[in-house]
Amino acid sequence: MVQRIQTVYLFISALLIASLMKLKFADLSVNNELYTFIARGIYTGENLVFDGLAIFIFIWLIALLHFVIIFLYKKRILQIRILVFTIVLLLGLFGMFFYFTYAGFTDVKVAFKIPVVFPVIAAVLDYLAVRAIGKDEALVRSLNRIR
Repeated sequence: MVQRIQTVYLFISALLIASLMKLKFADLSVNNELYTFIARGIYTGENLVFDGLAIFIFIWLIALLHFVIIFLYKKRILQIRILVFTIVLLLGLFGMFFYFTYAGFTDVKVAFKIPVVFPVIAAVLDYLAVRAIGKDEALVRSLNRIR
């Protein structure tokens, strides 16, 4: 399990996504008011302006799926299928960042932070994991043919 490269890819991806729970996604400026966009929503100081429960649930679901996939190492085909679904969820999360940033405000100035690209990095790592799992599956099938 741990000695395979896809486990490293999946673990790094899971850590990137789980870190989104605490990190700031963007600073927004609307009519000289400053807002902070985090996983729980958009805040001005301590006041919640826009609820981000959907993003919060998405982040938890994706992080949980990554940890589940790591422990499904004996079921490689199922791992690949769940990983493809997870890649779609990651790209959806990336789109949700921009939707939540621009949907509630007009004439907004946005300063995105580094964690906004974490879903894209995680999707690339997931793609690399899919390729590595596919190579493992091909190796196992070729060994079965030799017998």
